Amino acid sequence: MLFKSLEFKNVVGQKVKVMDIPVLEEGSTYKFMIQVRLQKFITAIYQEKKPKKCYSFKEYLKKVMKWPDYEALFKVEELKNNA
Repeated sequence: MLFKSLEFKNVVGQKVKVMDIPVLEEGSTYKFMIQVRLQKFITAIYQEKKPKKCYSFKEYLKKVMKWPDYEALFKVEELKNNA
């Protein structure tokens, strides 16, 4: 899975970076849900008075999504023979 990051300036003018944003295919069933949650996450960060410099969207999703959906979105295939 590919990930992207986003940088912007908040209300105070401080530079904030959001990392680990999943890049989904057009036909993905999670695309709309991820877009809405990303928008809510960025809005919350934008309005914070004392934000951190760097946030992980993946960690945020781990907190707000149901675990089966999170696992399906970030499924990690196990490697065979330690390869």
